This record gives sequence, structure tokens and C-alpha cells, in this order.
Amino acid sequence: MSTTADRASNLDMAMDAFRTDLAANHLAPLWEIMRKLAALEPAKGGAPMHWSWNDLRNRVMRAGELVTAEEAERRVLVLENAQFPGEGKVTSSLYGGIQLLLPGEVAPSHRHTASALRLVMEGGGGYTSVDGEQVIMSPGDFIVTPSGTFHDHGNETDHPIIWLDGLDVFVVNLLNAPFADTYPEARQPITKTSGESAALFSSGLVPHGFTRAQGGSPIFCWPYSRTRPALDLLNKAGRVDPALGVKMDFIDPTSAKSPIPTMTASMRLLPAGFSSDPYRCVSGTVMSVVEGHGRVCIGSQSWDIGLNDVFVVPSWTWSQFEVDEELILFGFSDEVLQRQLGFWREERMDKERA
Repeated sequence: MSTTADRASNLDMAMDAFRTDLAANHLAPLWEIMRKLAALEPAKGGAPMHWSWNDLRNRVMRAGELVTAEEAERRVLVLENAQFPGEGKVTSSLYGGIQLLLPGEVAPSHRHTASALRLVMEGGGGYTSVDGEQVIMSPGDFIVTPSGTFHDHGNETDHPIIWLDGLDVFVVNLLNAPFADTYPEARQPITKTSGESAALFSSGLVPHGFTRAQGGSPIFCWPYSRTRPALDLLNKAGRVDPALGVKMDFIDPTSAKSPIPTMTASMRLLPAGFSSDPYRCVSGTVMSVVEGHGRVCIGSQSWDIGLNDVFVVPSWTWSQFEVDEELILFGFSDEVLQRQLGFWREERMDKERA
């Protein structure tokens, strides 16, 4: 008579043989991977990260000594999250990088399916050209290159220009939809007057008969000289969220939506003496300091943050800020995509209970 142990052993062997058979036929038992596919809550959003500006600048300038812009096409140091080594991800869904143009250099014109956004960190006077229009960049400016648009950058000044890049390339790759090509020349021809798109679309007006292109914002530069006064006005009016401070999102004025359908970009002002309520949301966020100093606590880690520092608040991770002097933060995430898909969730905690 077989024992209970024998029956269990026979069942284990049968199950092992069944797994082998399933694998050989490209099948898998859902009951063994259920929680990997349908987790109880987000757990793979990446690690909290912080890069000091001093370290970033030193290393990107070293890259400038070793690699030319022509050799690299885009001379960028990729911001890699420690939870995704070798994958080039700064969050679970987004790419981030620090790009350098030295005096006299051109990042040649190309286009790709992935949309890109940029925050100018150091050096004014360089340019970005998008589909025939050129704008001059200044620190704090927010710039986008919509999906499929030719774009190039150049530095005709006598100093380096450095900016933060953000792309939705991993969203594009998930859908297996990447395409890219280069322009025949390093610089695309300039066919529009500088500032033309802003004049036509940023004043509450549009040309008669205007039809918005699907997915494409008709303007691609939001100067910091306009962003900062808007933040100041809301701050003076007392429009300060206890968790987020004064936060404003960049929009395409012809649609009142994000200029990039997959990414939300914003500026945030935290007033002097501000201590935020703990906050978390499902969108991992890449942030950079535009002005001021403060301290951020992300999960169990804390950092002092200053000008041009970059840090990551992963998905569904508590964060909190302490500010002595006024702090201005730029951030980008996949919030707009999560909202469109109905996945968006956030939580707040009264700091008295934290």
C-alpha cells in the first residue's frame, strides 16, 4: 500500500513532467506566475535615485573630452536606475539622460517615433530646431520634439550647453513601433521665423481655419521667463497644495493637454519654510532642481538637493520635501498616459500621522 509520502512524491514528479511538457510547447501554468502578472500593488517601479550636479557635470564634460558630438550623434550620459542595470531606464517606463554640446558643435538632425522633452540646465544661446523653426535656449526652458519631427541642436556660443533629456522610448518599444531616420544634412533648413509658433499659438489665438495635427503640439518651447512668473503668481495667491506645493503642468495651448501624449512635464514651486505632506502616485517621476535648495526623502532615503541635481521618485513610493529657501523643481513622468488608460492612483498622508 502506497503511503501519503509516496503519493506526494509521485504527484511532484508528474507535475515536473507536466511543466517540462508545457515549456516544450510554449505554454506555462498561470497559477504559478499569477502574482508576477497581476501584482497586489506596484513593486517594480525602480529605486530612489540621486545624482549631484557636480558629479553629473564633471562626467559629461569628461565625455566631451573623449567623444565628439559627430562621433556620438547624441553625446549623452544615460541616467540608469539601479533596479534596471544595463536597460537604460530611469523609471520603469521612461528614459533620461544628460546631453552636452560644446562650442561649435551640432547634434545632427534626425527623427524618431519616440517623443522627447528637454530641460535646459546650463548655458544659454544654443539652439534647437524642430520642423523648420529654430529657438534659442536658456536655462530653465522646457522644449519638446514631438514624435516623428526632425530636430537638431547647435552651440554657436563660447561655452558648453547641457540639458536633461526625457523620452518615452520604452513605451514605443513595448508596442514594437520604433522608426527613425536621419536628415540628409546635419542641419535642417530653417523655413520659419524664430518665435513664429509661439506668436501664433501661445496668445489665446490660432490662425483662422487651423487644424491641429494628430498628436503633435504646434509649439515646442516654453521659456522659463514665462514659467517663473506664473508660479510666483499662484504662490502669492496662496494656491499651495500641502503635498505638491505650487505645481503647474506644461500644455499644448491648442488642446489644453500635455504636448506629449505619453508624458507629463511640470514645474513646481515649494515656498520657503515649506514642509510637504507625504505623497505617492503610480507614475515614477524624474526631477531636477531649477532654483534653490532643500531636502527630499524618498522611501527610506534622504538627500540634500541643490541646483541642477537630478533625482527619481519611483512609482508608488512615498516622498516628502523640506525647504528652507524657495525651491523650483522640474519633473516629468508618464502620468498623462496612466490617466488616459484609467490606471492613475495617488495617495496623501497628513504629515502629523507620518
